[in-house]
Amino acid sequence: MYKDLREFIGLVDKLGMLRCIDGADPRFEIGGITEVAAGLPECPALLFDDIKGHQRGFRVFTNATTNVPRAALALGLDPALRPLDALKAWMEKRKTLRLHQPVDVSRAAFLANTQSDSDVNIGRFPAPIWHRHDGGPFIGSGSLVVMRDADAGWINASIYRVQVHGPNKVTVQFDHSGRHGAIIARKYWDRGESCPVAIVHGEDPALFVAGFEYLPDGRSEYEFAGSIKDAPIEVCAGPQTGLPLPAHAEIVFEGRLLPINETSLPEGPFGEFTGYYAGAARPGPVMEVTAVHHRNDPILLGSPPMKPPRFHFGLPLRAATIWSNLEAAGVTDIAGVWQHVSQLMTVVALRQRYDGHAKRAALVAAAHSYMTRIVVVVDDDIDPSNLADVMWAAATRCEPAEGIDILRNAWSSALDPRIPPQDKERSITSHSKAIIDACRPFAWLDKFPATSALSADEAREIEAKWGSQIDGRQRTADR
Repeated sequence: MYKDLREFIGLVDKLGMLRCIDGADPRFEIGGITEVAAGLPECPALLFDDIKGHQRGFRVFTNATTNVPRAALALGLDPALRPLDALKAWMEKRKTLRLHQPVDVSRAAFLANTQSDSDVNIGRFPAPIWHRHDGGPFIGSGSLVVMRDADAGWINASIYRVQVHGPNKVTVQFDHSGRHGAIIARKYWDRGESCPVAIVHGEDPALFVAGFEYLPDGRSEYEFAGSIKDAPIEVCAGPQTGLPLPAHAEIVFEGRLLPINETSLPEGPFGEFTGYYAGAARPGPVMEVTAVHHRNDPILLGSPPMKPPRFHFGLPLRAATIWSNLEAAGVTDIAGVWQHVSQLMTVVALRQRYDGHAKRAALVAAAHSYMTRIVVVVDDDIDPSNLADVMWAAATRCEPAEGIDILRNAWSSALDPRIPPQDKERSITSHSKAIIDACRPFAWLDKFPATSALSADEAREIEAKWGSQIDGRQRTADR
Protein backbone atom coordinates (compact mmCIF):
# COMPACT_ATOMS: atom_id res chain seq x y z
CA MET A 1 0.00 0.00 0.00
CA TYR A 2 1.09 3.60 -0.54
CA LYS A 3 3.54 5.04 2.01
CA ASP A 4 2.61 8.69 1.56
CA LEU A 5 0.69 11.10 -0.65
CA ARG A 6 3.38 10.97 -3.34
CA GLU A 7 3.13 7.22 -3.68
CA PHE A 8 -0.65 7.50 -3.89
CA ILE A 9 -0.32 10.07 -6.68
CA GLY A 10 2.00 7.65 -8.49
CA LEU A 11 -0.61 4.88 -8.24
CA VAL A 12 -3.30 7.23 -9.55
CA ASP A 13 -1.04 8.12 -12.47
CA LYS A 14 -0.54 4.42 -13.29
CA LEU A 15 -4.32 4.05 -13.46
CA GLY A 16 -4.38 6.84 -16.07
CA MET A 17 -6.43 9.07 -13.77
CA LEU A 18 -4.00 11.97 -13.18
CA ARG A 19 -3.91 15.24 -15.08
CA CYS A 20 -1.10 17.80 -14.58
CA ILE A 21 -2.08 21.47 -14.79
CA ASP A 22 0.49 24.26 -15.09
CA GLY A 23 0.02 28.01 -14.69
CA ALA A 24 -3.33 28.17 -12.85
CA ASP A 25 -4.16 31.11 -10.60
CA PRO A 26 -4.91 30.20 -6.95
CA ARG A 27 -7.57 32.91 -7.01
CA PHE A 28 -10.64 31.09 -8.36
CA GLU A 29 -8.91 29.13 -11.16
CA ILE A 30 -7.62 26.16 -9.14
CA GLY A 31 -11.03 25.82 -7.50
CA GLY A 32 -12.85 26.26 -10.81
CA ILE A 33 -10.71 23.72 -12.65
CA THR A 34 -11.14 21.28 -9.75
CA GLU A 35 -14.93 21.58 -9.88
CA VAL A 36 -15.16 21.25 -13.66
CA ALA A 37 -12.88 18.19 -13.65
CA ALA A 38 -14.88 16.59 -10.83
CA GLY A 39 -18.00 16.85 -12.99
CA LEU A 40 -16.48 15.05 -15.97
CA PRO A 41 -17.32 11.35 -16.54
CA GLU A 42 -13.67 10.36 -15.95
CA CYS A 43 -13.39 12.71 -12.93
CA PRO A 44 -9.56 12.96 -13.04
CA ALA A 45 -7.32 13.83 -10.11
CA LEU A 46 -5.36 17.05 -10.66
CA LEU A 47 -1.80 18.04 -9.80
CA PHE A 48 -1.20 21.79 -10.11
CA ASP A 49 2.30 23.22 -10.55
CA ASP A 50 3.89 26.46 -11.71
CA ILE A 51 1.05 28.16 -9.85
CA LYS A 52 0.70 31.89 -10.48
CA GLY A 53 2.61 33.92 -7.89
CA HIS A 54 4.42 30.91 -6.43
CA GLN A 55 7.69 29.08 -6.86
CA ARG A 56 7.58 26.14 -9.24
CA GLY A 57 7.51 22.90 -7.27
CA PHE A 58 5.06 24.24 -4.65
CA ARG A 59 2.11 22.13 -5.79
CA VAL A 60 -1.57 21.45 -5.08
CA PHE A 61 -3.27 18.05 -5.52
CA THR A 62 -7.06 17.97 -5.81
CA ASN A 63 -9.84 15.46 -6.55
CA ALA A 64 -7.72 12.85 -4.80
CA THR A 65 -10.56 10.50 -3.86
CA THR A 66 -13.62 11.94 -5.62
CA ASN A 67 -14.46 8.85 -7.70
CA VAL A 68 -14.99 5.21 -6.79
CA PRO A 69 -11.66 3.77 -8.06
CA ARG A 70 -9.52 6.30 -6.18
CA ALA A 71 -11.66 6.05 -3.04
CA ALA A 72 -11.20 2.27 -3.17
CA LEU A 73 -7.47 2.72 -3.69
CA ALA A 74 -7.31 4.98 -0.63
CA LEU A 75 -8.98 2.26 1.45
CA GLY A 76 -6.63 -0.47 0.21
CA LEU A 77 -9.31 -2.06 -2.01
CA ASP A 78 -9.25 -3.11 -5.66
CA PRO A 79 -9.88 0.05 -7.74
CA ALA A 80 -11.47 -2.08 -10.48
CA LEU A 81 -14.43 -3.03 -8.28
CA ARG A 82 -17.90 -1.84 -9.26
CA PRO A 83 -19.29 0.88 -6.95
CA LEU A 84 -21.60 -1.33 -4.87
CA ASP A 85 -19.04 -4.14 -4.75
CA ALA A 86 -16.42 -1.67 -3.48
CA LEU A 87 -18.76 -0.51 -0.71
CA LYS A 88 -19.45 -4.14 0.25
CA ALA A 89 -15.71 -4.82 0.31
CA TRP A 90 -15.17 -1.85 2.66
CA MET A 91 -17.93 -3.11 4.97
CA GLU A 92 -16.25 -6.51 5.13
CA LYS A 93 -12.82 -4.99 5.67
CA ARG A 94 -14.12 -2.73 8.43
CA LYS A 95 -15.41 -5.75 10.36
CA THR A 96 -11.86 -7.09 10.66
CA LEU A 97 -9.86 -3.86 11.10
CA ARG A 98 -7.10 -4.03 13.70
CA LEU A 99 -6.13 -0.77 15.32
CA HIS A 100 -2.43 0.06 15.12
CA GLN A 101 -0.81 2.44 17.57
CA PRO A 102 1.45 4.97 15.80
CA VAL A 103 5.19 4.40 16.07
CA ASP A 104 7.78 7.09 16.81
CA VAL A 105 10.59 7.67 14.33
CA SER A 106 13.55 10.00 14.68
CA ARG A 107 13.53 11.34 11.11
CA ALA A 108 10.69 12.97 9.24
CA ALA A 109 10.43 13.92 5.57
CA PHE A 110 8.63 17.16 6.48
CA LEU A 111 11.72 18.39 8.37
CA ALA A 112 13.73 18.80 5.17
CA ASN A 113 13.04 22.56 5.32
CA THR A 114 12.15 24.69 8.35
CA GLN A 115 11.35 28.36 8.94
CA SER A 116 10.59 29.60 12.43
CA ASP A 117 9.53 32.73 14.29
CA SER A 118 10.12 35.87 12.21
CA ASP A 119 11.08 33.81 9.13
CA VAL A 120 7.62 32.20 8.92
CA ASN A 121 5.76 33.17 5.74
CA ILE A 122 2.68 31.11 4.96
CA GLY A 123 2.32 33.07 1.72
CA ARG A 124 5.04 30.92 0.14
CA PHE A 125 2.46 28.16 -0.18
CA PRO A 126 -0.38 28.37 -2.71
CA ALA A 127 -3.57 28.79 -0.69
CA PRO A 128 -6.48 28.85 -3.14
CA ILE A 129 -9.58 30.98 -2.96
CA TRP A 130 -11.72 28.02 -3.95
CA HIS A 131 -15.10 29.68 -4.56
CA ARG A 132 -15.89 33.16 -5.83
CA HIS A 133 -17.55 34.40 -2.64
CA ASP A 134 -15.23 32.76 -0.10
CA GLY A 135 -13.97 35.03 2.65
CA GLY A 136 -10.33 34.55 1.64
CA PRO A 137 -7.71 31.91 0.85
CA PHE A 138 -8.20 28.54 2.56
CA ILE A 139 -4.96 26.57 2.79
CA GLY A 140 -6.74 23.90 4.83
CA SER A 141 -9.62 22.21 3.02
CA GLY A 142 -8.31 18.69 3.54
CA SER A 143 -5.73 19.23 6.28
CA LEU A 144 -5.39 17.62 9.71
CA VAL A 145 -5.47 19.76 12.83
CA VAL A 146 -3.45 17.91 15.50
CA MET A 147 -4.02 18.54 19.22
CA ARG A 148 -3.37 16.74 22.50
CA ASP A 149 -6.11 16.46 25.12
CA ALA A 150 -4.94 18.39 28.19
CA ASP A 151 -6.35 15.83 30.63
CA ALA A 152 -6.16 12.37 29.07
CA GLY A 153 -3.25 13.03 26.70
CA TRP A 154 -4.85 11.39 23.65
CA ILE A 155 -4.20 12.85 20.19
CA ASN A 156 -6.95 14.25 18.00
CA ALA A 157 -6.13 14.68 14.30
CA SER A 158 -9.34 15.73 12.57
CA ILE A 159 -9.98 17.73 9.42
CA TYR A 160 -11.08 21.31 10.07
CA ARG A 161 -10.92 24.13 7.56
CA VAL A 162 -8.05 26.61 7.85
CA GLN A 163 -8.14 30.17 6.49
CA VAL A 164 -5.04 32.31 5.91
CA HIS A 165 -5.00 35.78 7.50
CA GLY A 166 -1.37 36.83 7.22
CA PRO A 167 2.23 35.64 7.07
CA ASN A 168 1.94 33.82 10.40
CA LYS A 169 -1.77 33.73 11.23
CA VAL A 170 -4.59 31.36 10.30
CA THR A 171 -8.01 30.64 11.75
CA VAL A 172 -9.33 27.15 12.46
CA GLN A 173 -13.06 26.44 12.15
CA PHE A 174 -14.32 23.62 14.40
CA ASP A 175 -17.90 23.53 12.99
CA HIS A 176 -19.49 23.48 16.46
CA SER A 177 -18.57 23.35 20.14
CA GLY A 178 -19.11 19.60 20.36
CA ARG A 179 -16.29 18.65 18.01
CA HIS A 180 -13.25 17.09 19.69
CA GLY A 181 -10.95 19.89 18.55
CA ALA A 182 -13.18 22.56 20.08
CA ILE A 183 -13.47 20.63 23.36
CA ILE A 184 -9.69 20.19 23.61
CA ALA A 185 -8.98 23.85 22.81
CA ARG A 186 -11.51 24.98 25.44
CA LYS A 187 -9.72 22.98 28.15
CA TYR A 188 -6.52 24.98 27.58
CA TRP A 189 -8.36 28.28 27.26
CA ASP A 190 -10.27 27.73 30.50
CA ARG A 191 -6.87 27.48 32.21
CA GLY A 192 -5.82 30.77 30.69
CA GLU A 193 -3.42 29.03 28.28
CA SER A 194 -2.99 28.88 24.53
CA CYS A 195 -3.52 25.45 22.98
CA PRO A 196 -0.49 23.82 21.31
CA VAL A 197 -1.52 22.87 17.78
CA ALA A 198 -0.07 21.63 14.51
CA ILE A 199 -1.68 21.62 11.06
CA VAL A 200 -0.67 18.84 8.68
CA HIS A 201 -1.06 19.57 4.95
CA GLY A 202 -0.52 16.84 2.39
CA GLU A 203 -1.15 13.79 4.56
CA ASP A 204 -1.66 10.40 2.93
CA PRO A 205 -5.23 9.36 1.97
CA ALA A 206 -5.63 6.92 4.89
CA LEU A 207 -5.06 9.82 7.28
CA PHE A 208 -7.41 11.96 5.17
CA VAL A 209 -10.16 9.32 5.51
CA ALA A 210 -9.50 9.00 9.25
CA GLY A 211 -9.66 12.79 9.58
CA PHE A 212 -13.31 12.97 8.52
CA GLU A 213 -14.37 9.74 10.25
CA TYR A 214 -16.47 10.17 13.40
CA LEU A 215 -14.46 8.41 16.11
CA PRO A 216 -15.30 8.07 19.80
CA ASP A 217 -13.74 10.30 22.42
CA GLY A 218 -10.19 9.16 23.17
CA ARG A 219 -9.68 7.27 19.90
CA SER A 220 -6.99 8.81 17.70
CA GLU A 221 -7.30 9.13 13.95
CA TYR A 222 -3.73 7.81 13.74
CA GLU A 223 -4.93 4.44 15.03
CA PHE A 224 -7.79 4.30 12.52
CA ALA A 225 -5.52 5.28 9.61
CA GLY A 226 -3.14 2.52 10.70
CA SER A 227 -5.99 0.04 10.58
CA ILE A 228 -6.82 1.05 6.99
CA LYS A 229 -3.19 0.46 5.98
CA ASP A 230 -2.80 -2.50 8.36
CA ALA A 231 0.44 -0.91 9.52
CA PRO A 232 1.25 1.71 12.15
CA ILE A 233 1.48 5.36 11.12
CA GLU A 234 5.00 6.67 11.58
CA VAL A 235 5.08 9.88 13.61
CA CYS A 236 7.80 12.30 14.65
CA ALA A 237 7.61 14.83 17.47
CA GLY A 238 7.19 18.41 16.27
CA PRO A 239 10.27 20.44 17.26
CA GLN A 240 8.18 23.22 18.85
CA THR A 241 4.98 21.57 20.10
CA GLY A 242 6.18 18.03 20.78
CA LEU A 243 2.99 16.79 19.10
CA PRO A 244 3.33 13.50 17.19
CA LEU A 245 3.11 14.38 13.49
CA PRO A 246 2.91 12.08 10.44
CA ALA A 247 6.53 11.64 9.37
CA HIS A 248 5.73 11.49 5.66
CA ALA A 249 3.51 14.60 5.55
CA GLU A 250 4.27 17.28 2.98
CA ILE A 251 3.82 20.48 5.02
CA VAL A 252 3.42 21.11 8.76
CA PHE A 253 2.56 24.28 10.65
CA GLU A 254 3.32 24.41 14.39
CA GLY A 255 2.14 27.02 16.84
CA ARG A 256 -0.51 27.85 19.38
CA LEU A 257 -4.25 28.45 19.20
CA LEU A 258 -4.92 31.67 21.10
CA PRO A 259 -7.91 31.94 23.49
CA ILE A 260 -10.86 33.08 21.42
CA ASN A 261 -12.05 35.46 24.14
CA GLU A 262 -8.75 37.33 23.74
CA THR A 263 -8.06 37.09 20.01
CA SER A 264 -10.25 36.28 17.02
CA LEU A 265 -10.48 37.06 13.32
CA PRO A 266 -13.39 36.89 10.87
CA GLU A 267 -13.61 33.31 9.57
CA GLY A 268 -15.44 32.46 6.34
CA PRO A 269 -17.69 32.39 4.57
CA PHE A 270 -16.77 29.21 2.72
CA GLY A 271 -18.76 27.24 0.14
CA GLU A 272 -20.27 24.13 1.74
CA PHE A 273 -20.80 20.58 0.44
CA THR A 274 -24.46 21.42 -0.23
CA GLY A 275 -23.37 23.78 -3.01
CA TYR A 276 -24.37 26.86 -1.01
CA TYR A 277 -22.98 29.21 1.63
CA ALA A 278 -24.24 28.56 5.14
CA GLY A 279 -23.79 32.06 6.55
CA ALA A 280 -21.63 35.14 6.85
CA ALA A 281 -18.19 35.46 8.42
CA ARG A 282 -18.02 34.90 12.17
CA PRO A 283 -15.24 35.16 14.77
CA GLY A 284 -12.78 32.28 14.57
CA PRO A 285 -9.93 31.22 16.86
CA VAL A 286 -6.50 32.33 15.68
CA MET A 287 -3.46 30.10 15.36
CA GLU A 288 -0.17 31.93 15.66
CA VAL A 289 2.19 29.93 13.45
CA THR A 290 5.66 29.82 15.00
CA ALA A 291 7.25 27.24 12.68
CA VAL A 292 6.73 25.87 9.19
CA HIS A 293 8.26 22.62 7.96
CA HIS A 294 8.02 21.15 4.47
CA ARG A 295 9.45 18.60 2.11
CA ASN A 296 11.27 19.60 -1.05
CA ASP A 297 8.70 20.41 -3.77
CA PRO A 298 5.81 20.20 -1.26
CA ILE A 299 2.27 19.18 -2.20
CA LEU A 300 -0.83 20.68 -0.59
CA LEU A 301 -3.81 18.29 -0.50
CA GLY A 302 -6.87 20.32 -1.46
CA SER A 303 -10.38 18.99 -0.88
CA PRO A 304 -12.82 21.88 -1.27
CA PRO A 305 -16.57 21.33 -0.94
CA MET A 306 -18.22 21.45 -4.36
CA LYS A 307 -21.69 21.56 -5.85
CA PRO A 308 -23.26 18.08 -5.67
CA PRO A 309 -23.03 15.41 -6.93
CA ARG A 310 -19.30 16.16 -6.60
CA PHE A 311 -18.09 14.99 -3.20
CA HIS A 312 -14.74 14.63 -1.45
CA PHE A 313 -14.99 10.82 -1.33
CA GLY A 314 -16.23 8.57 -4.11
CA LEU A 315 -17.64 5.91 -1.80
CA PRO A 316 -20.54 6.97 0.47
CA LEU A 317 -19.22 5.63 3.76
CA ARG A 318 -22.34 6.75 5.60
CA ALA A 319 -24.34 4.47 3.29
CA ALA A 320 -22.27 1.57 4.59
CA THR A 321 -23.23 2.60 8.14
CA ILE A 322 -26.91 2.79 7.19
CA TRP A 323 -26.64 -0.66 5.59
CA SER A 324 -25.25 -1.98 8.87
CA ASN A 325 -28.01 -0.17 10.80
CA LEU A 326 -30.64 -1.92 8.66
CA GLU A 327 -29.11 -5.32 9.27
CA ALA A 328 -28.77 -4.63 13.00
CA ALA A 329 -32.46 -3.68 13.12
CA GLY A 330 -33.37 -7.06 11.62
CA VAL A 331 -34.35 -5.76 8.19
CA THR A 332 -33.42 -8.70 5.97
CA ASP A 333 -32.58 -9.10 2.27
CA ILE A 334 -30.85 -5.74 1.79
CA ALA A 335 -29.19 -5.84 -1.63
CA GLY A 336 -27.42 -2.52 -1.25
CA VAL A 337 -27.47 1.03 0.09
CA TRP A 338 -26.08 4.12 -1.62
CA GLN A 339 -26.19 7.87 -1.21
CA HIS A 340 -26.36 10.45 -3.99
CA VAL A 341 -26.23 14.26 -4.17
CA SER A 342 -23.36 14.42 -1.66
CA GLN A 343 -25.20 12.15 0.82
CA LEU A 344 -28.41 14.22 0.64
CA MET A 345 -30.37 11.36 -0.97
CA THR A 346 -30.39 7.77 0.34
CA VAL A 347 -31.34 4.74 -1.75
CA VAL A 348 -32.01 1.26 -0.35
CA ALA A 349 -32.33 -1.79 -2.61
CA LEU A 350 -33.94 -4.92 -1.21
CA ARG A 351 -35.67 -8.15 -2.13
CA GLN A 352 -39.24 -7.81 -0.87
CA ARG A 353 -40.29 -10.63 1.44
CA TYR A 354 -43.54 -9.26 2.90
CA ASP A 355 -45.95 -6.37 2.63
CA GLY A 356 -44.44 -3.38 4.46
CA HIS A 357 -40.86 -4.61 4.05
CA ALA A 358 -39.92 -1.62 1.88
CA LYS A 359 -41.54 0.90 4.27
CA ARG A 360 -39.76 -0.65 7.25
CA ALA A 361 -36.41 -0.34 5.50
CA ALA A 362 -37.17 3.26 4.51
CA LEU A 363 -38.01 4.32 8.05
CA VAL A 364 -34.82 2.83 9.48
CA ALA A 365 -32.74 4.42 6.71
CA ALA A 366 -34.43 7.79 7.20
CA ALA A 367 -33.70 7.74 10.92
CA HIS A 368 -29.98 7.36 10.19
CA SER A 369 -29.71 9.70 7.17
CA TYR A 370 -28.20 12.99 8.32
CA MET A 371 -29.53 15.99 6.34
CA THR A 372 -31.10 13.64 3.76
CA ARG A 373 -34.41 14.94 2.39
CA ILE A 374 -35.15 12.05 0.03
CA VAL A 375 -35.14 8.33 0.87
CA VAL A 376 -35.92 5.93 -1.97
CA VAL A 377 -36.50 2.19 -1.70
CA VAL A 378 -36.11 0.05 -4.84
CA ASP A 379 -36.23 -3.64 -5.73
CA ASP A 380 -33.09 -5.77 -5.81
CA ASP A 381 -32.91 -5.66 -9.63
CA ILE A 382 -32.05 -1.94 -9.32
CA ASP A 383 -28.47 -0.84 -8.72
CA PRO A 384 -28.78 1.79 -5.95
CA SER A 385 -25.45 3.33 -6.98
CA ASN A 386 -26.79 4.07 -10.48
CA LEU A 387 -28.96 7.18 -10.26
CA ALA A 388 -30.41 6.64 -13.74
CA ASP A 389 -31.48 3.13 -12.68
CA VAL A 390 -33.05 4.54 -9.50
CA MET A 391 -34.96 7.23 -11.41
CA TRP A 392 -36.24 4.61 -13.87
CA ALA A 393 -37.68 2.69 -10.93
CA ALA A 394 -39.17 5.86 -9.42
CA ALA A 395 -40.76 6.85 -12.71
CA THR A 396 -42.23 3.41 -13.52
CA ARG A 397 -42.90 1.68 -10.17
CA CYS A 398 -43.93 4.47 -7.81
CA GLU A 399 -47.54 5.69 -7.80
CA PRO A 400 -47.13 9.12 -6.17
CA ALA A 401 -50.60 9.14 -4.61
CA GLU A 402 -49.79 5.89 -2.80
CA GLY A 403 -46.02 5.56 -2.58
CA ILE A 404 -44.78 8.85 -1.09
CA ASP A 405 -44.83 9.60 2.64
CA ILE A 406 -43.56 12.66 4.49
CA LEU A 407 -41.72 12.51 7.82
CA ARG A 408 -41.67 15.79 9.72
CA ASN A 409 -39.32 17.24 12.33
CA ALA A 410 -36.43 15.06 11.13
CA TRP A 411 -32.64 15.27 11.62
CA SER A 412 -30.84 18.04 9.71
CA SER A 413 -28.22 20.77 10.20
CA ALA A 414 -27.59 24.49 10.18
CA LEU A 415 -25.87 23.87 6.83
CA ASP A 416 -29.27 23.01 5.32
CA PRO A 417 -30.01 25.87 2.86
CA ARG A 418 -33.79 25.26 2.97
CA ILE A 419 -34.23 25.88 6.70
CA PRO A 420 -35.58 29.45 7.19
CA PRO A 421 -33.13 31.97 8.71
CA GLN A 422 -35.47 32.72 11.60
CA ASP A 423 -35.49 29.03 12.57
CA LYS A 424 -31.69 28.79 12.42
CA GLU A 425 -31.47 31.83 14.70
CA ARG A 426 -33.48 29.83 17.27
CA SER A 427 -31.30 26.72 16.71
CA ILE A 428 -34.18 24.92 15.00
CA THR A 429 -32.52 22.78 12.37
CA SER A 430 -35.02 20.01 11.67
CA HIS A 431 -36.64 19.40 8.30
CA SER A 432 -38.94 16.93 6.57
CA LYS A 433 -38.02 13.81 4.63
CA ALA A 434 -39.80 12.31 1.64
CA ILE A 435 -39.95 8.52 1.56
CA ILE A 436 -40.47 7.22 -1.96
CA ASP A 437 -41.50 3.59 -2.40
CA ALA A 438 -40.20 2.81 -5.89
CA CYS A 439 -40.65 -0.95 -5.53
CA ARG A 440 -43.10 -3.07 -7.49
CA PRO A 441 -46.32 -3.32 -5.43
CA PHE A 442 -45.99 -6.34 -3.18
CA ALA A 443 -49.73 -7.12 -3.43
CA TRP A 444 -49.41 -7.90 -7.14
CA LEU A 445 -45.69 -8.52 -7.43
CA ASP A 446 -46.17 -11.60 -9.62
CA LYS A 447 -48.44 -9.69 -12.02
CA PHE A 448 -46.15 -6.66 -12.51
CA PRO A 449 -44.90 -6.47 -16.12
CA ALA A 450 -41.63 -8.28 -16.72
CA THR A 451 -38.65 -6.04 -17.46
CA SER A 452 -36.98 -6.14 -20.86
CA ALA A 453 -33.66 -4.98 -19.40
CA LEU A 454 -30.65 -7.19 -18.84
CA SER A 455 -30.23 -8.52 -15.34
CA ALA A 456 -27.10 -7.51 -13.44
CA ASP A 457 -25.56 -10.95 -14.03
CA GLU A 458 -26.35 -10.82 -17.76
CA ALA A 459 -24.81 -7.36 -18.04
CA ARG A 460 -21.65 -8.58 -16.30
CA GLU A 461 -21.34 -11.49 -18.74
CA ILE A 462 -21.65 -9.13 -21.71
CA GLU A 463 -19.08 -6.74 -20.25
CA ALA A 464 -16.66 -9.58 -19.50
CA LYS A 465 -16.85 -10.82 -23.09
CA TRP A 466 -17.24 -7.59 -25.07
CA GLY A 467 -16.20 -4.79 -22.70
CA SER A 468 -12.80 -4.12 -24.25
CA GLN A 469 -14.41 -3.44 -27.63
CA ILE A 470 -17.41 -1.54 -26.26
CA ASP A 471 -15.28 1.01 -24.40
CA GLY A 472 -12.96 1.55 -27.35
CA ARG A 473 -9.79 -0.09 -26.10
CA GLN A 474 -9.80 -2.28 -29.16
CA ARG A 475 -10.54 -0.44 -32.38
CA THR A 476 -11.81 -2.01 -35.59
CA ALA A 477 -8.74 -0.87 -37.48
CA ASP A 478 -6.49 -2.82 -35.11
CA ARG A 479 -8.06 -6.19 -35.91
